[in-house]
Amino acid sequence: MLIKIIVVVILGLELCTACDMDQTKQGCRIQNKACSCGFGCISEYRYDTMAECQNALRGKRRDICNPNPCLHGGSCIQISQRPKYKCRCEGTGYFGLRCSRACPTPGVGPADTIFPYECIVI
Repeated sequence: MLIKIIVVVILGLELCTACDMDQTKQGCRIQNKACSCGFGCISEYRYDTMAECQNALRGKRRDICNPNPCLHGGSCIQISQRPKYKCRCEGTGYFGLRCSRACPTPGVGPADTIFPYECIVI
C-alpha cells in the first residue's frame, strides 16, 4: 500500500509537496541562510543532522544557495536532487525554476491557460 504525504501551509512557505511514505525522512536543510529541520520528502532534506547542516553553513560544505540563485526575492532551499536547490517563489509575483517568469494576470489570455500555484494569492 502506498501512502502519500501532502503538506499544505497557508501564507506561502509550502503550498503542496507530495511523496510516497517510503520516500520520507527526518532531516535538515538550509533555508533562508539558516538550518531548518523537519520531516518530509527525502529530496527536501539534504542533511541528516543539525550538525551536518551547520557545518555546511560554516563553509565546510558548499552552500548552493549563497549567493541566492533565485530571482525577484524568491527563497532558496537546498535539496538532494539536481540542480541541488529549489526556489520558493510564492508571494513574489513570479514562478519557474528561478522565479524568473512573471505570473499571468487572472482572466487574461486563453481559458485553458494553466495558472501556476506560486501565483495564487489568498
